[in-house]
Formats: sequence, structure tokens, C-alpha cells
Amino acid sequence: MSVMLYTDGAASGNPGPGGYGAVLESGPHRRELWGGYRLTTNNRMELLAVIAGLEALKRPGTEVTVVSDSKYVVDSVEKGWVFDWEKKGFAKRKNPDLWRRFLKVYRRHTVRFHWIRGHNGHPQNELCDRLAVAAREQPDLPADEVYERLGEGA
Repeated sequence: MSVMLYTDGAASGNPGPGGYGAVLESGPHRRELWGGYRLTTNNRMELLAVIAGLEALKRPGTEVTVVSDSKYVVDSVEKGWVFDWEKKGFAKRKNPDLWRRFLKVYRRHTVRFHWIRGHNGHPQNELCDRLAVAAREQPDLPADEVYERLGEGA
């Protein structure tokens, strides 16, 4: 089974209210995911979009192509930075809670990344952006508890 996972994240103010959107496509099947937080960062939402998409997959060993406009996420994985950070216990790195969560689900599947330029007319990326923006604009957003507790150290 092969899955395309399109993702995007958005924060208003950075930090500020934030949301993520993800679209999973496999053959004729499609699933949209989104969520938001009252205070977070764009990078956290970009990474959380990937995590949410990968966590939604039920079958271990799924081949996944993640399409993202986030250089932060794509380069961190494709250039191997996150694996070096992990070896060093994520010392002095932002978002260690999310990177640990990402690595756990990443290792369940066969994942490759493809970077695209954001806001460039890619239909699924534009949809993910709309989902992320709509999610961050919902009333009574929950807390991104780690970010609110640790702030920029998250």
C-alpha cells in the first residue's frame, strides 16, 4: 500500500494561534485531518501535520510520500539532522517533544519526503493550508501544553 501525505501548518503571530492540515490519499481513498492550538509556532504545526498524518495510518510498513512546504521538517529528516539531534538527546533543540513523537511513528513506516514551494498553486498543499488556517481560527482552541509550559524552549 502506498500513501501520499500532504501537509501544512500555520501560525498567526508565530507564536500565536496555530493550526495544521493534512490530507492522506491512497487510490480512491482520501482523508483530511486538522487541528489547532491557542498558542504555538508555525514550525510546531508543520511538524504536527506530518505526525498526525503518519499516526492516522493503521498498517505498519506503509510506504508514505510526505509532500510538505516546510524546509524545517523536510531538511531535518532528509539531511539526517533529526537523527543527530536524537543521539544528543535533543540538547538545545526546539520541539524535542514533537521530534520524539515523529521518530516513533516515522520508524513504523517507509517514509520519504518531497519539498514543494508553498502557496504556489499545488491543489493539495493549498487545501492543507486552508485546513490549517481554518483550524487556528476556531473558538476555544486547546493549549499546546508543552509549548505553553516551555515557551521557545519547547
